[in-house]
Amino acid sequence: MLAISEQREFTAVVVADTHSQPHPKARPLIERLAPDVIFHAGDIGDLSVLDSLRELAPLIAVRGNVDERAPGLADTVDVEFLAGERRVLKLLLTHIAVYGPKLRAEVARQANAHAARLVLCGHSHVPFLGRDKGLVVFNPGSIGPRRFQLPITLGVLLVSTRGISLRHVSCETGETWLP
Repeated sequence: MLAISEQREFTAVVVADTHSQPHPKARPLIERLAPDVIFHAGDIGDLSVLDSLRELAPLIAVRGNVDERAPGLADTVDVEFLAGERRVLKLLLTHIAVYGPKLRAEVARQANAHAARLVLCGHSHVPFLGRDKGLVVFNPGSIGPRRFQLPITLGVLLVSTRGISLRHVSCETGETWLP
């Protein structure tokens, strides 16, 4: 559970697929964004990556398919944002959630069973924001080594009592990334 204020937006940085080698500009970019929390959607690689991220903000991470031997990491985590007693948002953090632009059926079932409305995921290295099966799906892309011609991006989730907003940020330029 994360408590949010009625007076200001709560900032979460979403990263994934570091594969032991976060982009060198990722850390200063995350510092500049000044997140209240960082979500890591798996494929961490060397777990010292998590220690580095914890220096910047509280961290919630899940295991990816390359993180088989990562003790203490769950495959999925539910996160609830509350303003006082009122639920503002519930999300599901997982690694593999989509097949192309479609949410995998088992992930949709799990999100719905836990009353989550947002699924944060990684795995594909492809920055993605969409809606499927009544759920918002967000993949921040990857801040790890470049794969093919894909951009190096992270995600920003802003949560307030008025709603949420999501965007991608290029690690290379620091600017909002658009396809």
